[in-house]
Amino acid sequence: MVYQGEGRAALLQKPRPVIQKSTDAIVRVTLSTICSSDIHILHGAVPRAVPGVTLGHEFVGVVEETGKAVHSVAVGDRVAVNVETFCGDCFFCKRGYVNNCTDPEGGWALGCRIDGGQAEYARIPFADQGLTRIPEEVSDEEALFTGDLLSTGYWAAQMVEIQKGDTVVVIGAGPAGLCTMLCAKLYEPERIIAIDQRKERLAFAEKYGMADLTFLSEDMEKLEQKIRSLTDGRGADAVIEAAGGDNTFEMAWRLARPNAVIGIEAMYEKPQILPLPDMYGKNLIWKSGGVDACHCQEILELIRQGKLDPRPLITHTCRLSEIEQAYRIFEHHEDGVMKYAVYPD
Repeated sequence: MVYQGEGRAALLQKPRPVIQKSTDAIVRVTLSTICSSDIHILHGAVPRAVPGVTLGHEFVGVVEETGKAVHSVAVGDRVAVNVETFCGDCFFCKRGYVNNCTDPEGGWALGCRIDGGQAEYARIPFADQGLTRIPEEVSDEEALFTGDLLSTGYWAAQMVEIQKGDTVVVIGAGPAGLCTMLCAKLYEPERIIAIDQRKERLAFAEKYGMADLTFLSEDMEKLEQKIRSLTDGRGADAVIEAAGGDNTFEMAWRLARPNAVIGIEAMYEKPQILPLPDMYGKNLIWKSGGVDACHCQEILELIRQGKLDPRPLITHTCRLSEIEQAYRIFEHHEDGVMKYAVYPD
């Protein structure tokens, strides 16, 4: 699936990728998906995206070929692909900030600046860091979201410093928000509250036990009152903004208690305003950015142990040859879609 610029993408033929550097691997894609970030690219909200690039940064597959310097995976291994490519040696990588890897192919490159995984094959730079073996007990469907959605949720839950017994608010019950709820549960909060503007998404979060309480985001004042009534008037201990809506940035700080941690995992298509005078005295801690996706091994182990199960998010399936229609359905939130699993033809 090739990004053509100006809101257009199409399924096109391209040559099979080849090893370009000794640290590369070639992966045969066995399962991929469509991400909201792909839609952001089509909307022009990702300036670094290169027209002509094959989209897709969330996929699993089988190693077909490796460069001479690749040692962590071998031909025939089933692997989860990390959303980010990172060298492992630069200033940022050594400190775990892999999203800011300084290599030209580092950070979010797959499906943005270099060809990604909505294809039959993909070249993975820095394969030792970018590929993780999938345990035998874990299916492709269970592993599919490891490198992006689950990595994002794992990073976001860690970022907001959840303590046992906390009240956690997650704004946005789309795929990113739901995976964040799954990961937040690992910290044993007293309650996870999901907020969204779509009733069906809140119902989904309740049905699969991802949230303890759900609220529609229609009235900011009423929302504040509800959260405070549940927390002895304080507000939420941790707030994760996973929606990127018109008023969700404001919602995040208004629902947080004084001295809370607010984590911004959403990608905005418009600039946001930080009204410091309005929040003066709340002493809030803000954390934001692109996911530092360097915990794929831990996530796959949690899946193997049954502590994380993202499979309910797969509501739709298609073949690669049908992905153009899948894009339309996913972009417009039709047919109750949450996530696609895209299989090879």
